[in-house]
Amino acid sequence: MHSSNSQSTALTVRALVIGALGSSVLTASSLFIALRMGMLPWPISFAAIASVLALKLFKSHNLHEANVMHAAMSAGSMIAGGLAFTIPGLWIMGLGQDLTIYEVLIAAFAGTLIGLIACAAFQPYFIREKQLAYPIGTAAADTLTAVGNNGAQDAPALFWGLGLSGAYAAVRDVLHLIPSVLFASNAIPGVALGMYNSPMSIAIGFAVGVVPTAVWFIGAVLGHLGIVGMLPAAGIIETATALDIRISLGLGLMLGSGAGTIAASVLRNKKMSKDDAMAPKDASSPTVATTADTSVASNTNNPDEQSRRLSTNLRIIALVCAIVVALICAVCKLSILSSTVVVLATWFCIYLSAWLTGTTGINPMEVFGMLVLLLVQALFRITSMKLLFLIAAMVAVACGIGGDVMNDLKAGDRLNTNPQEQMIGMIVGAFVGVLVSSLLLMGMYQVYGGNAFGPQGTFVAVQAANVAAMAGGISHIPAFMAGLALGGILAAGGLPVMTLGLGVYLPFFMSCGAALGAAIKLILDKTNKLHGSRADSIVSGILGGESLVGVLIALFALFSFIR
Repeated sequence: MHSSNSQSTALTVRALVIGALGSSVLTASSLFIALRMGMLPWPISFAAIASVLALKLFKSHNLHEANVMHAAMSAGSMIAGGLAFTIPGLWIMGLGQDLTIYEVLIAAFAGTLIGLIACAAFQPYFIREKQLAYPIGTAAADTLTAVGNNGAQDAPALFWGLGLSGAYAAVRDVLHLIPSVLFASNAIPGVALGMYNSPMSIAIGFAVGVVPTAVWFIGAVLGHLGIVGMLPAAGIIETATALDIRISLGLGLMLGSGAGTIAASVLRNKKMSKDDAMAPKDASSPTVATTADTSVASNTNNPDEQSRRLSTNLRIIALVCAIVVALICAVCKLSILSSTVVVLATWFCIYLSAWLTGTTGINPMEVFGMLVLLLVQALFRITSMKLLFLIAAMVAVACGIGGDVMNDLKAGDRLNTNPQEQMIGMIVGAFVGVLVSSLLLMGMYQVYGGNAFGPQGTFVAVQAANVAAMAGGISHIPAFMAGLALGGILAAGGLPVMTLGLGVYLPFFMSCGAALGAAIKLILDKTNKLHGSRADSIVSGILGGESLVGVLIALFALFSFIR
């Protein structure tokens, strides 16, 4: 199986049918594991392996067809995550008895629509121009190549990484012979010291690179050791207040960094357009790209480059946004103005989600849902929690599908699969995911009742519980505003601070593993012991192995639970 296969055969009825069936299974398992275990592994590597093996049954060796199939298979999983991470918060609060399947379906459908169209618009920028890492998508591409062609040069390295990472995850999560967090300590009140015992976490830091991961870890040190550790120890504030400051500051930094990055990009493009207009026209002088951002964009007249970029018609974008506004008006009973604000805020959150997924492999979709919930609550004085949680669910679904689609498009870009055909596969898989996740979630509520959701229930729904706890408002407004301003200023100044807020917000132990991976990469770089593609293949295997085991655990647990 080789990536040079004709792209014209990538989109087949077989790929769509098998992809849709796979999407229904992976969506159900993802919803279950998100509710039952408070986690959601990326299903992309599992879908990649399943797609290649399924095609081998038909004696097909078309890598591009497998790419379309796996994109369809994985598309519904993050939709399930978006619903699982938000809607149960209503039931945890003792509300939502009047929530209907129709309302959940429409919220999921609206979020999926806007997530898909936003990714089509962002693909040329994030994948072709910025060349973001998207470590999970890169791992999927390497897995497709290795599984499809065992004779590939770096296939042994990938399989070693896959096997060792999967075995380690099984020992940790199935046999429970090793802890989930190494060196766990409560020495500092309010700080979860230690390191997440995850090969994937280390591999993400290695794949993302030294600078983004260093900024991420600096945020963790400042937020946890600085704010939560030092300020209460010095008697300046109480630990509870320090925790509120840390969370609020982290949220503000993430939003501010996103806004500053967009502003800097717009200003840079305007300056470039002005310089181009003022430059003397000389047909004999070749066009030379002056920044990394324009190195690919300057070659968009190349037919091969055009075939690797998704093109979005502004009229189609406007039509989709109008449909989503109408859906929000109909389901949430909001005005056209407030529904438009929700759509604009959702676009911004998808932008942040795509950037964070591309730079860290982490997609905090429920955080974005919660932020838009709070924004609408503050601007329009909406008091109905049911309507607010439906908005949060729509945003979380949009950001979830955004992260998954961008990872899949990264895999397609690595293997030169036609992105238009990939998008068709993802549309089919996503709408299957909307139906399955909505019906299954509401079915679980009808069968088990609202009391089954929450920290003491059958379905712990950790993320939804966190959203419910924050639904009353941002706990420390001054810290949030300070983070918003600081993140905006630093990002507008061109500094790589997109991951700073993530480090402040996430638990400290989750940042340590990524920092170790980046440190290993730095040492290997300095000692000239890093051997390019082989190291990348090992890292891709490690990323895929733990994800694969996570999906298998979810499937087994789901089937056991049903039986």
